[in-house]
Amino acid sequence: MDAQGRGQAGDIDPADQWVLNPSTGEYELRLTPSAPQSAVPGPRRAAPANAGAGRGRSAAPERERETHGVPGTPGQVPPPRRRRGVPEEEDPLPGRRRSRAPQKKKSKAKKVLLWTGGTMAFVLVAATTAGYLYLRHLEGNVTTTDVGTAGKAGFSKDEAFNILIIGTDKRTGAGNEAYGDAGSVGHADTTILLHVSKDRTNATALSIPRDLVVDIPDCPTVQKDGSEKIIKGTPDVRFNTSLGQDGRDPGCTMRTVKEVTGISPDHFMMADFNAVKTLTTAVGGVEVCVTKAVNDKESKLKLPAGKSKVEGEQALAFVRTRHSFGNHGDLDRIKVQQQFLSSLMRKMASGDTLSNPTKLLKLAEAATKALTVDTGLGNVSTLKDVALELKKVPPKNITFMTVPVIDNPADGVVRKTVIVNQVTGPEVFNAIANDVSFTAVKQQKAKEAAAIAARLKGTKSAASEVRVRILNGGAVGGSAQETLNYLQNDEGVTKSENAGNASAELAKTTLEYAPDQADQARRLAEIMGLSGAAMKPGKSVTNAQGKPTMTLTLGKDFKGAGVSLTAPAKAPTVEGQSTADKVQCAS
Repeated sequence: MDAQGRGQAGDIDPADQWVLNPSTGEYELRLTPSAPQSAVPGPRRAAPANAGAGRGRSAAPERERETHGVPGTPGQVPPPRRRRGVPEEEDPLPGRRRSRAPQKKKSKAKKVLLWTGGTMAFVLVAATTAGYLYLRHLEGNVTTTDVGTAGKAGFSKDEAFNILIIGTDKRTGAGNEAYGDAGSVGHADTTILLHVSKDRTNATALSIPRDLVVDIPDCPTVQKDGSEKIIKGTPDVRFNTSLGQDGRDPGCTMRTVKEVTGISPDHFMMADFNAVKTLTTAVGGVEVCVTKAVNDKESKLKLPAGKSKVEGEQALAFVRTRHSFGNHGDLDRIKVQQQFLSSLMRKMASGDTLSNPTKLLKLAEAATKALTVDTGLGNVSTLKDVALELKKVPPKNITFMTVPVIDNPADGVVRKTVIVNQVTGPEVFNAIANDVSFTAVKQQKAKEAAAIAARLKGTKSAASEVRVRILNGGAVGGSAQETLNYLQNDEGVTKSENAGNASAELAKTTLEYAPDQADQARRLAEIMGLSGAAMKPGKSVTNAQGKPTMTLTLGKDFKGAGVSLTAPAKAPTVEGQSTADKVQCAS
């Protein structure tokens, strides 16, 4: 509708009467003095009074502001009406040409914020999606083996854990034809039992010689179709045959380790020759040290005396060579491998690696492609959790050692194999099983150990005064009755009873007692060989006769009636042990 049709004089297009107010950044209707008062739709926000006066306007706009929105008031200018379906800011004056109707403009700052905000949102979504897809990709790299009951179903951040690290001599991968035994099914060529303490202050890496003579137990193995096959055990054979031989899987190696040490591995990680090549290349090489120049024709290892950096083929040659160090035997090769792993750990934990995204990605790719793990560790998230827990352990408190051994007397003059040293070996196994550190740890832990040990100090009741009920909380079947017979018949603890199975399994044997039963608890702890850690001050229960009674719960660590469960206060010193923070030279 034109101006005449709305009662306005002249050929003025009302759209031209909308003027930008620089003070507000909004468009406002400016009426000319010649325009009569009418029902022309006014602005939602009128111009200030002085703005109108400056253009020769009357005082009408001021009155319009004061009466705006009050119907029937003289001088009222009603607000503009929008056409149906058209946003208000796009059609400030109904009936006007939209192409010429001014629009409210966004400030430059608002535009920038909107643009960058949208971009950041897109980047975050893309990064999250990419991260998820990359984790899925890494998970696809990992190979898993179901070891059944030999391992644990999951991983706990709140407990000590044992991981069996296995290096096989299987000649898979390009360029590995020159290494290992021709046609090898993949024996346990290098094996390390890694124990990480519950409080993450320390860890122990125990190497198990491949030529250690052991009894390999019967081994249930899960077949490809999900069925189970029992592989018959073999006595007096080399430890390395616990894997690969007769179809044995890593679960068989885990069971053999438990047979030898009494320590149950929770999980395993297995790698072949390619792992050494790819991991060392991913971190940009590993520094090694030799006391004299090496030129081994068999392994093709050639190094000058002193420090060198090795990766790829050269790194594999370094850990494989037998003829360059010591007496050319497996025990000396183990020392070299331990030094190499210490150096690799230092390199992986260094700022040069952790702050370099390219190296980290290469390391993630190399590690996941190189590993075969049990199903309990079969996803990248769990592997990440394991890595983060390991990272908490200071390198100075990671101890490398080898199972104490002596020459096998059955070999005669030619020494080819070794057996566990039955004097020092059990001491080492017992320390690891009881989470005792082989290195100095924080003073707080020493104070806690002293407080626990104090529970054993004080007066002791007579055995005939000890009143206890016995529960089986994870020991082998019949252990509660066996313990009852032992206490009553051999030790004179006649006020004892078999209370059956506990409501839940326990890893460690415990003795719970009330404060007024401390004398009885100390006597029973002495008889059973319990440590202060096994004693749990709490409350007593009432037996069938209404008498207050202590509770002895036999855990998975129970070894039989009369066999001591006391943890050593201090770990033994093992010949040749070293820590991951020390740089050593192979000789």
